[in-house]
Amino acid sequence: MSKKQSAASTLDRLNKASSAEDFFALLGVQYDPRIVNVARLHILKRMGEYLAKEQFEGRAEEEVAARCKTVLEQAYADFVASSPMDQRVFKVLKDAVAEPKKPAAFVPLSSLK
Repeated sequence: MSKKQSAASTLDRLNKASSAEDFFALLGVQYDPRIVNVARLHILKRMGEYLAKEQFEGRAEEEVAARCKTVLEQAYADFVASSPMDQRVFKVLKDAVAEPKKPAAFVPLSSLK
């Protein structure tokens, strides 16, 4: 196998994973099911953010797998240390603490001609 084919196989397996537990099992990362049950989507979203910054092209299978494992461990650790509300990886949670929008100016119907 070439390095490109090998690198793709780790990423392909992750792409086909159907649950957070699959990600942890595929990469050999230990986890507390109580944390994953509460923050599974947040952990995977954060992992995706971290992976988006990575460059896997031309890397060996072992290097890709090790890097993916490290990224999942980092994403998981984010939610061991704090809650999904504290981390706010999803837009709806970010918007909940964003600066309030100014209300639109009120124009009474009676002023329209």
